Amino acid sequence: MKPIICYPLIQEIPQSQDYIIRIREAGSDGPWSDVNVYGVKVDMHQVRQASMAYFDMGVPVELEIECRYTEVQTIDIRPLSYKIQPQIQANVISFELKESAKLSIEVNGERFRNLHLFGNGLETDAPSMHDPRVHVIQPGIHRTEWLETEAEVLYFTPGMHYIEETILRVPSGKTVYIDGGAAVAGSFVCDRVQNVTIRGRGLVYLADFHRFSAFRGIRLIHASQIAIEGIMIIDVPHYSVYIGSSQYVSIKGIKSFSTRGWSDGIDIMSSSDIEIEHVFLRNSDDCIAIYGSRWGYRGNSRRIRVSHAVLWADVAHPLMIGTHGDHEANGDVIEDIRYEDIDILEHHEPQPNYWGAMAINAGDHNTVRNVVYARIRVETFEQGQLFDLRVVRNKDYNPAPGRRIEHILFEDIEYAGGTLHPSRIYGYDEEHSIEGVTFNNLTIAGQRVDSPNHPAIEMNEYVRGITFR
Repeated sequence: MKPIICYPLIQEIPQSQDYIIRIREAGSDGPWSDVNVYGVKVDMHQVRQASMAYFDMGVPVELEIECRYTEVQTIDIRPLSYKIQPQIQANVISFELKESAKLSIEVNGERFRNLHLFGNGLETDAPSMHDPRVHVIQPGIHRTEWLETEAEVLYFTPGMHYIEETILRVPSGKTVYIDGGAAVAGSFVCDRVQNVTIRGRGLVYLADFHRFSAFRGIRLIHASQIAIEGIMIIDVPHYSVYIGSSQYVSIKGIKSFSTRGWSDGIDIMSSSDIEIEHVFLRNSDDCIAIYGSRWGYRGNSRRIRVSHAVLWADVAHPLMIGTHGDHEANGDVIEDIRYEDIDILEHHEPQPNYWGAMAINAGDHNTVRNVVYARIRVETFEQGQLFDLRVVRNKDYNPAPGRRIEHILFEDIEYAGGTLHPSRIYGYDEEHSIEGVTFNNLTIAGQRVDSPNHPAIEMNEYVRGITFR
């Protein structure tokens, strides 16, 4: 297996002219390889063109990135937790990458014309397209009947694949593999199925589907034992990954970009046993939202883990819990949620009702409890607040207020500092309160927050048991 893999160009997807990227093994005098650079749209407030590139690496690599659109004066490589120190010579940025990473390269502080650079680990267990069990999908128009094949693995080869009926319903027991350098212009649906995998290094590309406002990248409906790995979901009109009444879902290494209203990253409704890790989500709504009942999905949500993620909310919240539930009955319980080792790069929301890089807004009679935020690094954001804990009745979404929020732990939380509205801890009334919130090592701009009287925190009278350690 090659130590570095650069995938073929997808001609039908717009390329970016802002950057030229070259890569080779670190410490080598060998030839450079070119990395293809694509255009991706970002930010709903003012849709703009950024750039994206990806490759696989099994060894430390050396990168040269030439900026073509402006003179390089300063360079930021985020997340800052990677501590990458680049060199700048003329207009070429160079640095070494020792392991896989999900990066934003920002010239002269520019966050909207930036380069999103994804160095993936090598894929060691990809199915072979020469395996007799693999059904190879050639470029061209494909109807959904291709899913009736007896093949266990459905393989998209490099190039653009236009799905005539635009929705691919994946049966139980199937693997859909989208190879690097391939893009699928269509949406995947796993409806009442089990043991399905959707994976690869390719793209689900929905930029041409503006007229389909309800389009999602991948829908999991009453499904179980589902794995989604490695793919990118580009310019989705609605949620990138939509999970309703499903269990035992694993999402690893996906990347998502969106610019339209309600184009969340991953939304979870009435589902349990969900594992999300090593994702990069830049969305124009919530990056990851966890709810109870909504639409046709009924019941509680519990045992959800999110780790090693990079989140960028151009609108709304990077992390959101609790808005929707069964308001016609007794509400739902949303519990046993853990966020760990996460970098939040942006939270830009002008409306105070949707502030909170880490938000729990319990509505619709919901109870939210036993939530842990651990080792969360929040970089300077443009507009919003660090956290927002409220039992609330949102007039736009909630016929009834939530029931309560209890047993919430914030541990090793770092906010870099900058523009910051005070974070809120608000109960609704005496019967709909917040109880048991612990802060263990919360710092803002390098200063420890050790009291609820700190100016960065606001509380009301319906809050009990707030502890700082």
